Amino acid sequence: MSNAIGRLSNEFTQFGLPAKADGLHCSLNPVAMKQITLSLLSLTLAANIFAEDSPAPPTAASAYLKAPKTGGLKFNKAGNLHAGPFGLLLVAEAAGSIVAIDTGDRGVFKPLIGSVPDVSKKIASALGAKSVTINDLAVNPETGTIYLSTQRSDGLSAILTVNAAGKLSALDTEKVQWVRAKLNEKLRISRIADLGLATGRILVAGQSNDAFRSRIFSLPLPLASGTAGNTYSTDTYHVAHRRWETKAPIQSFVLYEQEGAPYMVGSFACTPIAKFPLENLENNGQVKGTSVLELGSGNRPVDMFTYKSGGKSWLVTHTMRFHKPFAYTPSKYWAARIDMKHIAVSAKDRTNEKATRRDRNVAKDPQGIEVVEALHGAIQVDKYGDQQAAILREREGKLDLEIVRLP
Repeated sequence: MSNAIGRLSNEFTQFGLPAKADGLHCSLNPVAMKQITLSLLSLTLAANIFAEDSPAPPTAASAYLKAPKTGGLKFNKAGNLHAGPFGLLLVAEAAGSIVAIDTGDRGVFKPLIGSVPDVSKKIASALGAKSVTINDLAVNPETGTIYLSTQRSDGLSAILTVNAAGKLSALDTEKVQWVRAKLNEKLRISRIADLGLATGRILVAGQSNDAFRSRIFSLPLPLASGTAGNTYSTDTYHVAHRRWETKAPIQSFVLYEQEGAPYMVGSFACTPIAKFPLENLENNGQVKGTSVLELGSGNRPVDMFTYKSGGKSWLVTHTMRFHKPFAYTPSKYWAARIDMKHIAVSAKDRTNEKATRRDRNVAKDPQGIEVVEALHGAIQVDKYGDQQAAILREREGKLDLEIVRLP
C-alpha cells in the first residue's frame, strides 16, 4: 500500500488497492462508540479557548496542535471519532492512542441532499474489500461533512468523508497536519469507548485491564506528540445493579456545565446515566459519579448528544438492546431523548439509589423521557445541524446513510 490515502474510485489506487472487489460484504461493529457528539460546552468552545481580544485561529492546527507533522499518517486500527471546531478531527486508535488531525475542512454548513442508500456496499467496493467494519460516524459541526471510521478485514483503516452531494472520498493523510498522543504509558488500555473536546483538554473514556477498569483520561491542549495524559478511575452507583462499581466502563458521554462547573455526563450498559465533576481532579485519583437516571437494563449505549427543541434542552441517548426488544421499538437499536432537567438534579433523595427510573412500559414517559422514533434501527448516530441527526440505518440487511429530523 502506498502512503497516500486520497480520493475514492480511481484515486483509491493510491492505496495500492483495486477499486472494486467481488462478493462484497460490509458489517458494523455494534458496540463501537462514537460519538461522539456535540456537547453543551462544545457549541461555545471556540470562544472560550481564546481571549476576547485575540483573533480567532484560522486552523485546527494553530488552535489545538503543537508542532504537528504533515503527511505520512497511517492509522493503527482507527476506532471512534469526534469532530470539533476549525476542522478538527479526533481519532481513537487501538492500544490507547489518540490522533488529532487538522482536516482543513472549513466553510459554511452544506446539508446532505437526500440519502446515500447501501453506503456499506459503496465503502467496501471503494476499499477493494470483501469485509469492512464501520466503527463510527461523526459530523463536522461547521460544514456538515460526515466522517466514517472504517477498517478492512486485513486491518487497514481509513477515514472516509461524505459531502453534501453524497460523494464518498477518503481523507488524504498525505496532506493533513496531525499529532498522535498516548493516553497512558503504563496502563494497558483495552478499549476506548468515547472521546470529546473540552476547554483546554481532550477527554477520553476507556477501559483498562487493571483493578479499576473504568477510566477517564485528560490530554492537555495544545496536543503534542508523545504526550501522556492524566488518568482517573471512576466510581459509579449502578442503579439497575443496586451497587457501586469501579469496573463498569462509560460507554458514551457528552460534556455539560452546571452552575459554571464542568461535568462529563456518561452512560453505562443497563443503562444508568451519571455525571462526573471535572474540576480539582488529581492525577491517578478517583472521580465519584452521581447517577441521575435509569433507562432500564438490557441496553448498551452507543452514542449521546444534546439538542434544543420546544424551548427545552434534550439529551439523546442512542443504545443497542441486547435483551428482548420493547413492543414499541421494531429494532434492537433505539434511542430516548431526556429532558435535561434530570441531568441537573443533585439532591440525595433524587440520585443514585433514588434516581429516576424510566417507565419501560411506554414509549413516552410523562417524566420527560421519550423514545425517538426517527432513530429506530440507527446503528450509528451524530447530531447534524441544530435539530437533525446523521444516521447509519440498518434496513433489510443493508446500511443506509440518512439525515433525519428530531422531534
